[in-house]
Amino acid sequence: MAARQKVPEIQKIPGKQKVPGKQKIPGKQKVPGKQKIHEYPGVVERYTWLERVTHLIHLISMVLLLITGLKIYLGWDFMAFDRARALHMIAVPFFLAANWVLVPYNVFSGGGDRSLGGMVSHFFESYIFNREDAVRVKKMVLNFFGKGKYPKFTVYDTEEGHYRTKLHPVLKLLIIFESTAIFFIALSGIVLYSLDWTLIGLPISQWIISAAELIAPFFSVSALGLLRFIHLAATYWFLFEFIVHVGILELDPKVWKYYKAIFWSGKEDLSDKHFVKIIKDK
Repeated sequence: MAARQKVPEIQKIPGKQKVPGKQKIPGKQKVPGKQKIHEYPGVVERYTWLERVTHLIHLISMVLLLITGLKIYLGWDFMAFDRARALHMIAVPFFLAANWVLVPYNVFSGGGDRSLGGMVSHFFESYIFNREDAVRVKKMVLNFFGKGKYPKFTVYDTEEGHYRTKLHPVLKLLIIFESTAIFFIALSGIVLYSLDWTLIGLPISQWIISAAELIAPFFSVSALGLLRFIHLAATYWFLFEFIVHVGILELDPKVWKYYKAIFWSGKEDLSDKHFVKIIKDK
């Protein structure tokens, strides 16, 4: 029988040794430029104090105009005619000042770039309905039918430190009709207030009546009748817009944080990612 050979010792398997590749990867270390505080700046100012005051003046004066205007037209019994007309005329300058003075100032002063070109660019990007808004509306419709997520319509630029846009795209469309309605309701209201109203000697009422006389025959009405119809139609438009703005678009409780911002704090916590998109424009 052959002699038993010496069995070599079992060597340590190299594969079980500590693999250097499992050490902490330097690339996973915290990079100062990518800290969370930069990506999500936390609480920022969404509305300045002047924007909040403007919104409050607009709301109160519009509601007062609607109530007193419908009282004058429909003859409701809760208030005397003379008092309703007086309150109506008191609310008019506040409403027009909010929409024709304060709103334009807030719109053009809200961007980071205060140059003329920067303010105009901010106006078109933030308040005019564009292709990106059309895409958002399409996604909203699809979301209503259970397809896809609701799009983010609040866009904040961390590099510039201001909002690129913060309006719901549907509200951008309503702004166009609202501005048009305010213009016509002001013109028609001048004539309904006084047929002979003048401004620094200029016969404004008579000019408006003369313009209405060119259009009124196409509708088989008088110039004054046409102006009354325009004034009333604008009133019902504001009722419709109020329902859409406060009702339909705000049914989602996640949007209610903007009520606090517009009426009280003026602040928004961007760490709440509902409807918020954070960008860094280089």
